[in-house]
Amino acid sequence: MSAETPHATHSVTNQPPPLVDYDVFAADAALAEAVERHVAPERAGEVRAELSALGRAAGSAEAQEWGAQANEYAPRLRTHDRYGHRIDEVDFHPAWHRLLDRAVSAGLTDAWSRPDGHLRRAAGFLVWSQVEAGHGCPVSMTHAAVPALRTEPRLAAQWEPLLTSHVYEPGLRAPATKRGALAGMGMTEKQGGSDVRANTTRAAPLAEDGTYTLTGHKWFCSAPMSDVFLVLAQAEAGLTCFLVPRVLADGSRNTFRVQRLKDKLGNRSNASGEVEFDGTTWAHRVGEEGRGVATIIEMVAATRLDCVLGSAGLMRQAVAQAVHHTAHREAFGGPLLDKPLMRNVLADLAVESEAATALALRLAAACDAAPDDEGERLLLRLAVPAAKYWVTKRCTPTVGEALECLGGNGYVEESGMPRLLREAPLNSIWEGSGNVQALDVLRALQREPGALDAFLGEVGAARGADHRLDAAVKDLLVELADLEGIEGRARRLVERMALVLQGALLVRHAPAAVADAFCASRLGADWGRAFGTLPGTLDLAAVVARARPVG
Repeated sequence: MSAETPHATHSVTNQPPPLVDYDVFAADAALAEAVERHVAPERAGEVRAELSALGRAAGSAEAQEWGAQANEYAPRLRTHDRYGHRIDEVDFHPAWHRLLDRAVSAGLTDAWSRPDGHLRRAAGFLVWSQVEAGHGCPVSMTHAAVPALRTEPRLAAQWEPLLTSHVYEPGLRAPATKRGALAGMGMTEKQGGSDVRANTTRAAPLAEDGTYTLTGHKWFCSAPMSDVFLVLAQAEAGLTCFLVPRVLADGSRNTFRVQRLKDKLGNRSNASGEVEFDGTTWAHRVGEEGRGVATIIEMVAATRLDCVLGSAGLMRQAVAQAVHHTAHREAFGGPLLDKPLMRNVLADLAVESEAATALALRLAAACDAAPDDEGERLLLRLAVPAAKYWVTKRCTPTVGEALECLGGNGYVEESGMPRLLREAPLNSIWEGSGNVQALDVLRALQREPGALDAFLGEVGAARGADHRLDAAVKDLLVELADLEGIEGRARRLVERMALVLQGALLVRHAPAAVADAFCASRLGADWGRAFGTLPGTLDLAAVVARARPVG
């Protein structure tokens, strides 16, 4: 042996292969079945093919490398060019643009112009966000801006074709010269946070009807390199929604001072900025003066559903990685997957993931039906904040437990699991944290009594199918009847609502092994306080086999 040849110290064995080159959509039985359940039969084949194409792209080694690169090379703010001109631009790694290009071309900003648009877009968002979650922010904002803009038909006519385009065209240019555009949002300020009525940004009217200048700031501005933003500011009649383009119709830059980018726990690929408006910032009113919250609420509802979808995607990817690893890793005489205690942990995680997916897709289907179905609209009014509260809350412990299934390997950055864990808390905070969601459920119960009827009708479709579900619904009704101190009990109430809704969906649509495990643990209280404490009488092997991403 030559001096240059190193001595081999060992052979590398018993290391699982990377989870690549598979169809993320088709390998997710819970997701594929939910799409099949809700899509119009005449479009099922088309939608299935569309989602499988995206799923294969998401499962490719190339796309996974894009996700890693976009997070390793964080966005960088450039406030000035080399000559000292103020430009307020953010530079991204090319991988970021590749991710966004695939998302936009797949129609993930276009739920509004296609049949079954919300369903197919939601399933695609759940699939593609498993590659990398950060770029989902501008995708979500762009999708959600459309209903708010429709309150101003002239603005919608200008911007909706760009926002729903399947062409990704980065760079700040005059809107009329672009084939596609992205939207961002700026609501919260330093002094108010979620209490947007405390905003101090001021809007002064100009001579042209509907136009204003803004003076103030936004403490969290989503995706500051977007083409256009919806922001809230105080006009003479009160809090009002405004459209703020980065580039004006004549090609000149609007005043949009990006002060700095946030240094965040996770979501590192995505830029979140602090911005200021200096009194010359041009804006166009969206909706009536003083009706800012009412105008922007449809955008908020859409982004809240995306929080549910994003969390469901994170959970699914974490569970897929855990099941894949343990299927290929041997310990103590056999595959980890077959060890009774590990099987219990994996089954518990799989049940949590499937419940999140089933609920998210049911709500997406309701979005498609809601314009023509008052019952579906009312269901969404209650179920979206309930789902946003509960599913996003379950994401962090689910991802953390899945990481532990990989042992020390999961704690190493190269596994991808730390990135999932850092991302996991975000959706519980974004678009209103847990308390905001719980209080919104109470508000819906008080202001729209029909919402509770719609909710109970959905849950009631499973009546008699499982005695534990029936008992949980009865307990929920008792809880709803007691209004004493209800605000202090809001989280407890909303958790129960989300669980019975998930249980009803699984009892009706999931395999018996999955529904039985959910009802026994989440509704029947035969469960511990950590994952892996399901009762041993359940068919856990079937639950785990269903969750396995590839054979």
